[in-house]
Parts: sequence; C-alpha cells; structure tokens
Amino acid sequence: MVSANILENVEYKEKGPSISVLFETETSKEIRIAFRQGQLMKEHQTSYPITVAMIEGQLDFGVEGKTLNLTKGDMLSLAGSVPHDLLAKSDCIVRLTLSKLDTVQRVLSVPTV
Repeated sequence: MVSANILENVEYKEKGPSISVLFETETSKEIRIAFRQGQLMKEHQTSYPITVAMIEGQLDFGVEGKTLNLTKGDMLSLAGSVPHDLLAKSDCIVRLTLSKLDTVQRVLSVPTV
C-alpha cells in the first residue's frame, strides 16, 4: 500500500507550476501540480492516456480547439496523442494521473509561463 495527502506540503513557485510526484503504483504515477494564478503549461501531449482532477481552484483546459473551465471536483480523461494546454485562472491544485509507461520527466519538461 502507498498513500499521500495531496493538500500537505503544497509549494507554489513564482516561475511556472510546481510539479511533485505523490506516489507510483504498479500501473500509474500520481502527480500534484500547483499553479499560481496566470501560470500556463503550454500545449503539449503524451503518447499515453491521462486523467486530470481539480482539487482546488479554477483552470482553463484547452483541448481540440475548445476551452473547458475546470473547477474544484471536476475530472477529465484524455486519450494519448491529444494536444492540450492548461491556464490557471486562480491559484489551484491539480491531480494528474499518468500511465506507468509515461515519465515524470516529460511533465517536468513541458514549457511553462
């Protein structure tokens, strides 16, 4: 068994979102992304499916020419190879679930503002 609290020890960065690995299982990696209002993860994609869950705040999630306004409690699943971007409309905390085959380094290398 592994466990974590997504709301403990949250750190925000002034330059770009703060990305932390909460834990890994046999099938997935659980990541916390803490955004300050106005921070952006520019358009990117992965070869594997992802799941995004809003823990706190408000975020614009751009995908396939649409902007989805995600708020606390919203979740979405996205197939692999689909370009997407994220813009924090307020300070927010996002849970990102990656496939075990995906890498945390890929997430860390996404261009940010």
